[in-house]
Amino acid sequence: QVQPVESGGGSVQTGGSLTLSCVGRKYTDGHYCLGWFRQAPGKEREGVAIIVAGGAASYYADSVKGRFLISQDSFKNTLYLKMINLQPEDSANYSCGSAEEWRAGCFGFPRPERYNFWGQGTQVTVSS
Repeated sequence: QVQPVESGGGSVQTGGSLTLSCVGRKYTDGHYCLGWFRQAPGKEREGVAIIVAGGAASYYADSVKGRFLISQDSFKNTLYLKMINLQPEDSANYSCGSAEEWRAGCFGFPRPERYNFWGQGTQVTVSS
């Protein structure tokens, strides 16, 4: 069984950039939502960006619009999150997840409890 693995996190200064990767199963049809979520210490896990498997991005949190870009390479079974102009409030553990479209809905506010998270996440720390 393939286990998705997140990577690409690190420590950057304000304004820096990072690209996160998550390797997992092959999702190519619109029956799944794939997403990046983050959780900072003492806070609830929140959805950052969602993409319809094999399709286009369907959701970005307001706080990341214009700065983050979610994409999928179905050939490599990899989900990406490109982040630019990082801010201290972006510091968190970032993890990827998948959900069946009928269960989670790829559009609108994503509910973490409806997603399956298989990796430990990757830490992003942004210093001012």
